[in-house]
Amino acid sequence: MNSENRSKSSSKFALYAASIGALGVVFGDIGTSPLYTLKTVLDMTGGNNPQTILGVVSLLIWTLIIVTTVKYAGFAMRIDNDGEGGILALMALLGVKRQKRPFIVAAGLFGAALIYGDGAITPAISVLSALEGLNIVAPSLQPYVLPLTVVILLGLFALQPMGTAKIGRAFGPIMVVWFITMALLGIWGVVRHPSILWALNPYYGLHYVLHSGGGGFLVLGGIFLCVTGAEALYADMGHFGAGPIKLAWSALVFPSLVLNYAGQGAIVLAGASTQGNIFYRLCPAPLTLPLIILSTVATIIASQSIITGAFSMTRQAIQLGWMPRLKISQTSEEGYGQIYVSAVNWTLMLVTIGLALTFKKSDHLAGAYGIAVSATMLMTTALLFIAMREIWGWSLAASGAVAGLFFTVDAAFFASNMMKLFDGGFVPLLLAALVYLVMYVWHKGITAIANRLGENPIPIDQFMSDMTQDGVVRVPGTAVFLTRAKSDTPPVVRWYVRHSLALHQRVLAVTLETASTPWIAAEKRVSIAEIAPNFWSITACYGFMERPDMPALMAQIATHGCPIDPAKLSYFIGMEKIVPREDGQGLPRWIEATFGILLRNCARVTDYLRVPPSQVVDIGRQVSI
Repeated sequence: MNSENRSKSSSKFALYAASIGALGVVFGDIGTSPLYTLKTVLDMTGGNNPQTILGVVSLLIWTLIIVTTVKYAGFAMRIDNDGEGGILALMALLGVKRQKRPFIVAAGLFGAALIYGDGAITPAISVLSALEGLNIVAPSLQPYVLPLTVVILLGLFALQPMGTAKIGRAFGPIMVVWFITMALLGIWGVVRHPSILWALNPYYGLHYVLHSGGGGFLVLGGIFLCVTGAEALYADMGHFGAGPIKLAWSALVFPSLVLNYAGQGAIVLAGASTQGNIFYRLCPAPLTLPLIILSTVATIIASQSIITGAFSMTRQAIQLGWMPRLKISQTSEEGYGQIYVSAVNWTLMLVTIGLALTFKKSDHLAGAYGIAVSATMLMTTALLFIAMREIWGWSLAASGAVAGLFFTVDAAFFASNMMKLFDGGFVPLLLAALVYLVMYVWHKGITAIANRLGENPIPIDQFMSDMTQDGVVRVPGTAVFLTRAKSDTPPVVRWYVRHSLALHQRVLAVTLETASTPWIAAEKRVSIAEIAPNFWSITACYGFMERPDMPALMAQIATHGCPIDPAKLSYFIGMEKIVPREDGQGLPRWIEATFGILLRNCARVTDYLRVPPSQVVDIGRQVSI
């Protein structure tokens, strides 16, 4: 085998390996939706005649085609922010990187906030639906379904601090087994009643919606459950690449889902009972218990993917300056995505278990599911329209036609889901509103602090001259001040000198910036300028997927001609205490008070930046905003 053939073989192997890995991370949510979707929809139709069943299955299949295959795999995944996808990456690309557009930023952030609402519901509905199969094996076990669900959810969240690197290796192969099992069960059902294949014709879906009155419209809210994980294809693109995700979807996931929905519809056409979980009625009785075990494992993997995604999105929001600093732990050196965010984990756990205990059954919880995701999809469509115009250079007619189709479908699903608002649909909206409020208040607060501290700037030459006149003592050593000022004297340096009448012999004023791109090359990260004798202004830029590391940064700076010893630095960190402005020109009182609470309870900046505690000097100061 020549080198060219070896290279092709190696690249194919990498593609297949990445596709298998994507099965365990990207497709967990959408891959476990057959456990509850058709059952929920048929409960909503109020009738199981052949026309209804063919119409419902047709709607499920064509929703998977239009939303997931065409919109996300076909269009959205062709638009990336330096390889990263998802609504936050798209927001940074269109609302920050290309030009500052607050409306796009607001839409992207609220879409991200909505995903937290979905993240709280997914583990509850998935695990409940899997364990409800026990009712078929032994009806006497029904009272134990909810307690067992709570135990599994407690264990899932309790294991998060340990990391999932080792477990993650098994996710892909397990999900391969899961999808093949779903496909085989579906084929078994189709063979028993082949006429279900007429559902491949979109006519049956359209006929049902148009001739069922308001009932057909309401059923769309249940149909939407089949694509609740579609957004993950786009959001996880940076981890695996578009190629492996598209391959896994087209070669295994999509066929398995279509076959399984068709199989479920077929056995209902053949007269199977719709009481209990239809999914398990596809399975021969002796194999039901093993299938329940496999289903439970699959739903745990789906839940794990949602939790990991929430951690990753939180880090992005922190880096972009839209969320308070939270303690982030790297649980494995094997991958950047292996992180743990304690505050997010325990909050999600409380909400998820609370939802399970409140709704008790998966079909009850389905009423709360869908609003958040359908709203996020609407916002993604709006951003895709802008991207078609500005990035691809499409005409208004072409962009409007394609985005208009997606918008019509998304809007129909969103409107139908909104009918479930008072059946539990308010839960994800309330969660999203709380998350967005935190984002809004935090950003307003840190912006106000930056503006306040930037008032009355003093040029560095004037400051150095004033120090000489005031008899400020220069002491041995090197001081590192974190600041937002790039050219004039940093406010934290002025404050320190005014109160101590001393300054170190060498000073490094370090400004950390977050780019609208996910990653910054190491050679482009740092810019250094000696703006006064032994006074260096340093700007370090990080991508929104990266976490700053001050010791690593100082080691890099030492190689750029700055005479420092990273082990002997003193880091001076400003610790602001928020007080109201006396002139009444500051932020509204409720924002100021809420921001003050967030600031007092966020992680110490030294912990977030990994600064050695023994080298830190805190500088407390009051700031009126």
